[in-house]
Amino acid sequence: MNLTIHNTFLPADNPEASLTFWRDTMGFEVRNDVGYGDMRWITVGPPGQPQTSIVLHPPAVDPALTDAEKRTIAELMAKGSYASIVLSAPNVDEAFEQVQKNGADVVQEPIDQPYGLRDCAFRDPAGNMVRINQAI
Repeated sequence: MNLTIHNTFLPADNPEASLTFWRDTMGFEVRNDVGYGDMRWITVGPPGQPQTSIVLHPPAVDPALTDAEKRTIAELMAKGSYASIVLSAPNVDEAFEQVQKNGADVVQEPIDQPYGLRDCAFRDPAGNMVRINQAI
């Protein structure tokens, strides 16, 4: 079996702010921007990697969710503990400088981890944890 990751989904409660972060701060290209009513699904991805994309989607729009579940999702997003993604860069310090320079919400500056990675962390406008790893 030969599998690749094609899409991953991150909630985006402010599509314009999320688009600005992923396009302008992270340097991803916009691949699709689809609206339906007052909702938007925006697909972004790293240049040169057309097979891998992130879909920024409206949170809690599944009609099967109860009002209590929707409130829980909103609370978890506000705390920054609902969704995350781990990216990789050949030089995490350079990536950190670029992302920080663009005003991202820094959670952790680059550090060597005891499990063999150097990484840093940010939150995107929706509160999603964005980690950038570099193997050491």
